[in-house]
Amino acid sequence: MGAMSETKQQQPITSQWDDALAATMSEPELLLYRSNLLGSDLRITNFGGGNTSAKIDMVDPLSGDTVEVLWVKGSGGDLGSIKLDGFSTLYMDKLHALKNRYRGLELEDEMVAYLPHCTFNLNPRAASIDTPLHAYIAHKHVDHMHPDSCIAIAACKNSKELTAKIFEGELGWLPWQRPGYDLGLKLEQVSQANPDLKGIILEGHGLFTWGDTAKSCYETTLAIIKRAEDWLAQNIAQPVFGGQAVEPLPAAERAAIAAKLMPLLRGKISQQEYKLGHFEDSAAVLEFVCSAELAPLAALGTSCPDHFLRTKIRPLVLDFDPTAPDLERLLAGLDQALVDYRADYTAYHERCKRANSPKVRDANPIIYLIPGVGMLSFAKDKATARIAGEFYVNAINVMRGANGVDTYVGLPEQEAFDIEYWLLEEAKLQRMPKPKSLAGRIALVTGGAGGIGQAVARQLLQEGACVMLTDIDQEALEAAQAALVKVAGKDALGVVQANITDENAVSGILEAAALRFGGVDLLVSNAGIASAAPLDETTLEIWKRNQDILVTGYFLVARRAFQIMKQQKLGGSMVFVGSKNGLVASAGASAYCTAKAAELHLARCIALEGAEHGIRVNTVNPDAVIRGSRIWDGKWKEERAASNKIDADDVEEFYRKRSMLKLSVFPEDIAEAVYFFASEKSGKSTGNILNVDAGNAGAFTR
Repeated sequence: MGAMSETKQQQPITSQWDDALAATMSEPELLLYRSNLLGSDLRITNFGGGNTSAKIDMVDPLSGDTVEVLWVKGSGGDLGSIKLDGFSTLYMDKLHALKNRYRGLELEDEMVAYLPHCTFNLNPRAASIDTPLHAYIAHKHVDHMHPDSCIAIAACKNSKELTAKIFEGELGWLPWQRPGYDLGLKLEQVSQANPDLKGIILEGHGLFTWGDTAKSCYETTLAIIKRAEDWLAQNIAQPVFGGQAVEPLPAAERAAIAAKLMPLLRGKISQQEYKLGHFEDSAAVLEFVCSAELAPLAALGTSCPDHFLRTKIRPLVLDFDPTAPDLERLLAGLDQALVDYRADYTAYHERCKRANSPKVRDANPIIYLIPGVGMLSFAKDKATARIAGEFYVNAINVMRGANGVDTYVGLPEQEAFDIEYWLLEEAKLQRMPKPKSLAGRIALVTGGAGGIGQAVARQLLQEGACVMLTDIDQEALEAAQAALVKVAGKDALGVVQANITDENAVSGILEAAALRFGGVDLLVSNAGIASAAPLDETTLEIWKRNQDILVTGYFLVARRAFQIMKQQKLGGSMVFVGSKNGLVASAGASAYCTAKAAELHLARCIALEGAEHGIRVNTVNPDAVIRGSRIWDGKWKEERAASNKIDADDVEEFYRKRSMLKLSVFPEDIAEAVYFFASEKSGKSTGNILNVDAGNAGAFTR
């Protein structure tokens, strides 16, 4: 899982600056170019972390005068993907005038409300709380990065002395202080009093560097990071983390344990809000979770504010012995481990809260460390879970470096709380958009490469679900993946090629869903074939093929999904994509019609057993979904045309005219019906059938 990132980490950090390209750019474009280069390498700064700025002379649209404008990364966003509209722009003279409004450290949060009054050219991008840190540094170009190597030095007990030793006077040093207006004034004092400095280390936090041009600032940043990396590499005491205490389990065993653990764990922490999971077993993670110092170092918590805002102040180390792996014991101990963690987190809130602090938030862990296995991370969406894991890998790297050359020091508990429960941070959380209707849900769609399967997946993705797509056709599955990844990004979509008539393959599908996302909440059984033949010409092979795919396949997938849904104890929804032919017999298609009728009854049987577990099971019956259907691209179209004594090219029009509403049925129509049954819109519906056939009196259910 970590192979690609490990390879990248081994490559040296080198300048990617292209002078010829840069010569064509304006100053704002150079800032963007620099930012994208810096943000594209996670060794330089983590996702969403870090800031860049440039002080640029621009024509004031109001007065026509040339004024100095601060361009600085706005609130939110990521340097690697930021565009020009991601930068805030503020008048420098107004930012300097704000000093007259400053009333001291205890009231510094009020300064954030003044920043909109400094906006240049009505820019709607909100300025971040880091704006003063960039504004008051006495240099044109400023980078604030979170490289693991520099944070490792910043998180040492003797951070100040090490900074002086390693950088030989090229970097200044400031003791820990929460980012804000007062820290901006301190950075101004240091940069003005020491004009030869190239930057500064902030204790427990990160790195500021600066320069007179965009290129010199960029290359100074790289040079400082490389210097820190090289020094640590040469000086880290071996073995790291106190040496290896246990051997990691083989990769297949690690994955199997994670896949069994994640649905159960997810169910226990999703009672208030659905969570999605991520599994990581890269070399850095395994080195840490197999080490002698795992428990004491994990208990110290993280140092950099960006790290613990994503991961909570500390992880949960699960009680597991890989030398005598007992998964049942691990699972049995989860409840108590979570109770203890929540109690500890709540006590932390009680100890540290201020009179105006927000109420305690979700007290469940985000990061879970398993000796010999790896790391799990859970959050409200897949991207956030993955990124939380990446941030904890950053924290591991920091602890590795700091403890290898000195003594690692986590952020003091009260300081950590004051950032985690900062009123400005709380206001930011309150401004977050309302979650989509299927946010946090995990859907499995079989037959996912077909027209209906893709339409269903697209609908569920658009409503916020993560989707695991499976199909027997690898080539078609890859094409579907390429199309659907554009809807919601790579994080929300997984694919696995499999044959649903194979019991082991079905177990593999659900294991893949558990390992990638954490479990399953929604099953859309859509795999299908179609065949037609008079009864006396229906071979046993045709009969068995219909039964295998449309009955046995649906049973195998539903049974395994049902087992996981019961484990999670979060309820669930199954939707069978049946057919009008399950209700209306058709001459010349006995194998297909019988199998489809069996599907309907299977769904109703599962609905009876699922009700007590909150698992709803419903069926959507399409008819004549021709456009985009792979079934209709084959012999079925010719067979139905022959049966109805029409040309194959006239099939769609024939079925349209045959319907009561005289309308064609499209994959998107089926997707809407599936979404209705998958979502809480039908939260009180189970065992039902919804025909999407443009009207067929013979298929009326009553």
